[in-house]
Amino acid sequence: MQSPNITVKGNTVDAHTRCTHYHSPLDIIAIKMKCCDTYYPCIECHNENEDHTAKVWPADEFETKAVLCGNCYTELTINEYLQCNNHCPVCHAAFNPGCSKHHHFYFEQKT
Repeated sequence: MQSPNITVKGNTVDAHTRCTHYHSPLDIIAIKMKCCDTYYPCIECHNENEDHTAKVWPADEFETKAVLCGNCYTELTINEYLQCNNHCPVCHAAFNPGCSKHHHFYFEQKT
């Protein structure tokens, strides 16, 4: 899948970054993986398409643009995404609140 300027790899099923693993109306983000600097819809897509272990983004890099809104294709910083209350701050599209259960796959957990 490709937005106007960004390629999302993986098992995408539509132009909004939904994949074969997560494809509800709210599953519209992709995450740039720290390990390979590549956008994937989910950790499963990454693991099925890469031959290396995924790495989490360290907290001191949370100002990095690493989350893509699959509705308006805006790249958000990790902090913007984590603080957006499950809505894109640009187009206001709703994101899946259940994704927070998977944050530990992508982002260092602050204690």
